[in-house]
Amino acid sequence: MKPIIEYQDYHAYLSDYYEERKRTSAFSWREFAKIAGFVSPSYLKDVCCGKTILSKVTMGRVAAAVGLAGYEVTYFEAMVQFGNAKTDDAKKKFLEQMHSIALDHKVRIVDKDAFEYYDSWKNSVVRELAPIMPGAMPGEIAKMCTQEISALEVRKSLAFLERAGFLKQIGENIYVQTEKSVEGSREGLPLALRSMHREMGHLAIDSLDRFASNERNITGVTMGIDKDAYERIVRELDECRKKITAIAEECSNIKQVYRLNLQLFPLSKEVSKNEEAKDE
Repeated sequence: MKPIIEYQDYHAYLSDYYEERKRTSAFSWREFAKIAGFVSPSYLKDVCCGKTILSKVTMGRVAAAVGLAGYEVTYFEAMVQFGNAKTDDAKKKFLEQMHSIALDHKVRIVDKDAFEYYDSWKNSVVRELAPIMPGAMPGEIAKMCTQEISALEVRKSLAFLERAGFLKQIGENIYVQTEKSVEGSREGLPLALRSMHREMGHLAIDSLDRFASNERNITGVTMGIDKDAYERIVRELDECRKKITAIAEECSNIKQVYRLNLQLFPLSKEVSKNEEAKDE
């Protein structure tokens, strides 16, 4: 079984622990629950299946039951609170704790680079600008951004992008993009992406007043749909995004960095048949 600090989902960790114990001994959910001090023999099975969660009170008992010690207990408790957190700020706090513990113990979590990359609009913009401005100093790149960014922030972004493998320096202040994609676990990456989408959403609002209509294209439609139509629209948006990406990749004379947001979200709750009947 892999080390605990390679996990970001405590349900998955406990499930793997149980399967490993069961593979090497006559281990059962009843025994697992008994060791952890739970009356219900199926409680930990429900936790592993995602039907229920561990609390701040019970996570310590479970950590002891699986034999965790020292930093492993701290990591496990942070992982539980990350999984149970309701807000992005809380999730970010506990994810950063997990990253810090993993770094201290020489284990690299792939989400860390993805999280740092998506945590601000600056990294993605600098990654696009630097290759098309060979020899440019950080201050020159900063001046080309439509949003406020300092030369120091550009310098820090370049250092991160090079260290993480998103850019490669081939000469003095000359960079090329690598083909490395930003990847992470299914637990951590969505949180990082939400941070990026939130920032880019604010920038899109700002663009309404900052740029002339011939420099931006913002449209929208309000519509009534069902689940099937929603899924079909999402597939169309995915295909559209892929086609647009292909067009951008064909561009050999890049002059400017743009951002495309595709947004489809509910403006109402789902109306059930009973509610429709009441209206009649």
